[in-house]
Amino acid sequence: MEHIVFLTGRLAQASLTRVLAGIEAAPFTWEVREIGLQVAALMTADMIRRRVAAPVFSEGEGEGAAPRRADRIMVPGRCRGDVEALSLHFGVPVERGPQELKDLPRHFNRSARAVDLSDYEVAIFAEIVDAPRLSVAQIIERAQQLAADGANVIDLGCLPETRFDHLAESVQALKAAGFQVSVDSSDTQELLLGGKAGADYLLSLTLDSLWIADEVAATPVLIPRVPADEESLYEAVAQMQRSGRAFLADSILDPIPFGLTASIVRYHRLRERFPDAPIMLGVGNLTELTEADTSGINAVLFGIAAELNVAAVLTTQVSQHARRAVSEADWARRIMHAAARNATLPKGMSDALMTVHAKHPFPDTPEEIGEIASQVRDPNFRVQISPLGLHVYNRDGMRLAQGAFELWPQLKLQDDADHAFYMGVELARAEIAWQLGKRYVQDQPLDWGCAAPRPTEDLARWCAPGTTMKTSKKNSAAETGATSTTTAPSSS
Repeated sequence: MEHIVFLTGRLAQASLTRVLAGIEAAPFTWEVREIGLQVAALMTADMIRRRVAAPVFSEGEGEGAAPRRADRIMVPGRCRGDVEALSLHFGVPVERGPQELKDLPRHFNRSARAVDLSDYEVAIFAEIVDAPRLSVAQIIERAQQLAADGANVIDLGCLPETRFDHLAESVQALKAAGFQVSVDSSDTQELLLGGKAGADYLLSLTLDSLWIADEVAATPVLIPRVPADEESLYEAVAQMQRSGRAFLADSILDPIPFGLTASIVRYHRLRERFPDAPIMLGVGNLTELTEADTSGINAVLFGIAAELNVAAVLTTQVSQHARRAVSEADWARRIMHAAARNATLPKGMSDALMTVHAKHPFPDTPEEIGEIASQVRDPNFRVQISPLGLHVYNRDGMRLAQGAFELWPQLKLQDDADHAFYMGVELARAEIAWQLGKRYVQDQPLDWGCAAPRPTEDLARWCAPGTTMKTSKKNSAAETGATSTTTAPSSS
């Protein structure tokens, strides 16, 4: 059985021991080792190298028992420094644990069933809805941003009664820059022009305009004459199948309350009628036209897409509340693909789409916070939250309130501007986290999932331990079927 040595600080030692003792049927033996500092979150790789002798042996478990060498070393989740270098130094893997020690049971449970989020089935078409009003340079810049968020195909949206004199130039510039391109128009001449300029896809052709597919090499996206005219879509699909040409079929998703449920049923009938046909699902009528957080909407829509084996999704991010729609779509397609592939619920894989609330916002009880507070002997303020509110404590005792303004008079910082500013920032974060039910960690920004940009190195925070999340975009639309101060002391 694997033996793990957990490194921690004095304030967290007892809590960490209790948490580890409470893990039922743990597939490892363990030892908690306090390395001579008060707050575990202040631990660094250099500090560990200086204070922990290599190789790492545990004390014998019984009288006469021989010391056992550690098979793995776990350090606090907020430990700074190069843990890979520590692994080389100690000769065994050194890993960061979760941000909060109370998450250790979930951490080990998730690690035992690691999920791969590097793969996906659905290609994302990201529409630039105002392309005619942008210069070619601006279109390229917008395309680069969309691709960075996860888009596979850049969709040039043409506007009714608006000239797009640089359409062909825009298509060619995007192609030269390495992008896959689609042209989205109700004007047959614009579709022809885009196709002849080298567009990969044309949105959208009806049974009446299917002749365009004979004029250009672009893959057409087929739609019904009107959403309810399913037979016209079926006939267009049948014609493309007989010709052996690539295509995508779109039944048109209607907004609430103008037929959403009926349109979902249409997609289901399309899949039953043509089990192997590549389907496109346009989600903008939901994300743009519903005033609700788009992360949840995308999660549900991509769940439907996974069940229907959809090949591509067309999305937009025009409204300010939908400005992260492409990034959300990228996460949603990966999570739902993994859930469908593994026949499991889309739980425990990633927190990226949980942008407003946290599943476990309050890792410590008021009693546990009080126990830690009783050990503090310095003047630095610690801030934690529990279901009761905001806990602020130092050597002078505990303060508890449900808002920053209630706590301010108790802190007596009127003559210490720097400290007052710092505590103002921390209490504001803590109050927001308490109100919403988010995880709060002192000295750390609130985690908004994929609703706010994050540095690439922080992507792992949104994935379950053991989960693989690659930032490279593996699949193209063609490959998916279109062509067949002091931190809080609770860290471990």
